[in-house]
Amino acid sequence: MTGPRVVVVGAGFGGLGVARTLLRRGIRDVTVLERADDIGGVWRDNTYPGAACDVPSVLYSWSWALNPDWGRRYPTQPEILDYLRGTAAAEGLLDLVRTGTAVTAVRFDDTAGCWRVETATGTTYQADLVVTATGQLSEPAVPRLPGRFDGPTFHSAQWDHDVDLTGKRVLVVGTGASAIQLVPGIVDRVGSLTVLQRSAPYVVPKPDRAFRPRHHRVLRRLPALMKAERRAWFWLTERFNAALSGDSRLSRPLLGALRLGWRAHLRAQVPDPALRARLVPDYGLGCKRMLFSNDWYPALARPHVEVVTDPPTRLEAGGVRTADGRLHEADVLVWGTGFAATDFLGSLEVTGPGGASLRRAWADGARAHLGLSVPGFPNLFCLYGPNTNLGGSSIIAMLEAQAEYVAEVAAAVAAGRARLVGVRPEVYDDYDREMQTRLSRSAFAGCESWYVDGERITTNWPGLVAEYRARLARVDWSELEVS
Repeated sequence: MTGPRVVVVGAGFGGLGVARTLLRRGIRDVTVLERADDIGGVWRDNTYPGAACDVPSVLYSWSWALNPDWGRRYPTQPEILDYLRGTAAAEGLLDLVRTGTAVTAVRFDDTAGCWRVETATGTTYQADLVVTATGQLSEPAVPRLPGRFDGPTFHSAQWDHDVDLTGKRVLVVGTGASAIQLVPGIVDRVGSLTVLQRSAPYVVPKPDRAFRPRHHRVLRRLPALMKAERRAWFWLTERFNAALSGDSRLSRPLLGALRLGWRAHLRAQVPDPALRARLVPDYGLGCKRMLFSNDWYPALARPHVEVVTDPPTRLEAGGVRTADGRLHEADVLVWGTGFAATDFLGSLEVTGPGGASLRRAWADGARAHLGLSVPGFPNLFCLYGPNTNLGGSSIIAMLEAQAEYVAEVAAAVAAGRARLVGVRPEVYDDYDREMQTRLSRSAFAGCESWYVDGERITTNWPGLVAEYRARLARVDWSELEVS
């Protein structure tokens, strides 16, 4: 078995994982197109000081490539990138990747009955199946403010390491997952630090620790112990997912206990009551991403750090002016403002049979059956697509389930049992209604966050990872239109 021709867009965890799964199913004609000059996705791009994962390393790894040699319980960005590179090389995936190849458009050729994948280099690839694996956190979001700042400015995901922050006045906009790592990472170098906070996050202790050589030796000798540790962490994170879903009897007591832990953490690390008051969220726990850090609050409590809660209104040559009229002077401006998570296409244009536009289909918010498929776009699959993000646990488990589903469809095409496969419109609509109904009862509802697009929660999955994996374990062909 060699066919069909599969083109994968993106060489992060999602793209590399689906490529490996396709190879294991006997699908050999696989090409992975990566816009950057190296693989790695977000773990290649996010090199800001302190960049690390907030999921334990034993869980934030492929189930088929467990690693006994992680340096810490919560892995750092360089470690994760090394893991990705090493595993991809060991699995023979690097030969499939074409780096420096940005995909600009994916268009269905009605005459040939296949997809044409167009790139910025001018090369066009023909594909029977296309898998987009560009992720939800790949396009940096920067607020559009009037005016201009004269000093160096960059987004956390595009960190400029040539800019020396030593002794400089640095202004960081944002207090999300990246900011709570980069602010402690630079606080000891800068002369002064101003943090513009739109809304305070819930930050709880991070039970991190470095692993000693003995730990590595034990796991190498007893791989079953590493698998047991992975299962234990999975069980624990699934309890958190259940609480966020709002359907569990434990939802209220567990979220209540986490809130008590957050409050104790804040009180212990921020002695100034005025600052502490500014760091209290104005929404329920879980409505936005809960964050893990042991050094965020102490960094903000330093005498040369100021937390500003007035929103920025314009850029000026020497700093940023906020709504209260005050100019916050700075030498360097850092955007810690996250990503355009609800824009699943970015600059990519997707045109289906008959000229159908996926961008128009998603004009009221992105949605996809099982987070993968949209009617009218056969043999097109979106990894880490709408409603597959998690409030807890590891996204890699979701990506692995999606990879197996795509590989089963590809195997059916290779065997001649199908040529074009797409979800039925009524199945697509029923699934979307289920998602939005369940999400309306979850902790994600009720506040403005990057989970939300208009009135829809488009990013997050409303249940357990185990449920999602069960739903994708086998392709339900009755849900699909097959030609």
